[in-house]
Amino acid sequence: MEERKLLHSFLAKSQEGLPPRRMKDSYIEVLLPLGSQPALREKYLTFQNTIRFGRILEDLDSLGVLICYMHNKIPSASMSPLSIVTALVDKIDMCKSCLSPEQDIKFSGHVSWVGKTSMEVKMQMFQSHDNDFSPVLDATFVMVARDSENKGPAFVNPLIPEGPEEEELFRQGELNKGRRVAFSSMSLLKTAPNAKERTTIHEMFLSTLDPKTISFRSRVLPPNAVWMEDSKLKSLEVCHPQERNIFNRIFGGFLMRKAYELGWATACNFGGSRPFIVAVDDIMFQKPVEVGSLLFLSSQVCFTQDKYIQVRVHSEVSSLQSKEHMTTNVFHFTFMSEKDVPLVFPRTYGESMLYLDGQRHFNSMSAPVALKKEYRVEP
Repeated sequence: MEERKLLHSFLAKSQEGLPPRRMKDSYIEVLLPLGSQPALREKYLTFQNTIRFGRILEDLDSLGVLICYMHNKIPSASMSPLSIVTALVDKIDMCKSCLSPEQDIKFSGHVSWVGKTSMEVKMQMFQSHDNDFSPVLDATFVMVARDSENKGPAFVNPLIPEGPEEEELFRQGELNKGRRVAFSSMSLLKTAPNAKERTTIHEMFLSTLDPKTISFRSRVLPPNAVWMEDSKLKSLEVCHPQERNIFNRIFGGFLMRKAYELGWATACNFGGSRPFIVAVDDIMFQKPVEVGSLLFLSSQVCFTQDKYIQVRVHSEVSSLQSKEHMTTNVFHFTFMSEKDVPLVFPRTYGESMLYLDGQRHFNSMSAPVALKKEYRVEP
């Protein structure tokens, strides 16, 4: 860290003092040679001979950081004075495509929108098929720039879009920012459910009342339903130095992988068959995780519809010296099962809010994908 203190002189006092960049300046293509390197393939292989999506999340996180460093590259500096960290996984949408552990994978991406200290990164993933690369997923991450010691915000190079296509991408970045602000302001932690949502919860409550008694306290499950509290799974991770980044904090991709794998197990346990990832959205990195922390992950199904399972994973940490738990992340995953899944019913008001929040995230998903037999994206 002493070496990074010396980089403070390269930090801009304002964004106006930085040269503007184009989208092609940060464009990167990276090949993951699973087809030609069996030793590397082992790292990405599931027990069912498919691809571990948790590993893909790690790669996307690393690639997003690299793209941002490319955008802010200073030719005269041997090392960047910026500390780039992941602030948010805005959305990851899966395409209808087969993922084979024996075919090469290609990642590409670039900065698509820039604020004062934040950047939106668009990334795509492809897999080799019949001598061509077919699309697998589209991802949107939001990264923020910090100073060389990761103590405060730092300005980033402005972005100048070239041509109608890039102008549309930049405009979409502005819209995404506004959507995130609006979604946050309507959070159920801040405002009451709307009239339609209140009606939904009340009707679900009435459907669980025991018709044999005249009591609000006597509750029974409707057919083919599960109480939300019975869908929970939990795990604990000790955060070792092996998973740290250059700032001696736990790598965000590692946290996403662990959360995803627990979420996948939750969906598998709930649906009774192998689930497939459809979408990832709104992963907010609220607090860094220190090396040596105890990482507590709690996963539960919060909404279901037909074959879809919406899973929420809550992450919190405590130190070995303190028993106080602090939330670091909340992860939202949408899975699809091979068959219709039970309905999930909240029992308490808090669970009812989780249900509505899960419903909101599910409804924000892009057009649902059709499940195909060769669709193989797993832990």
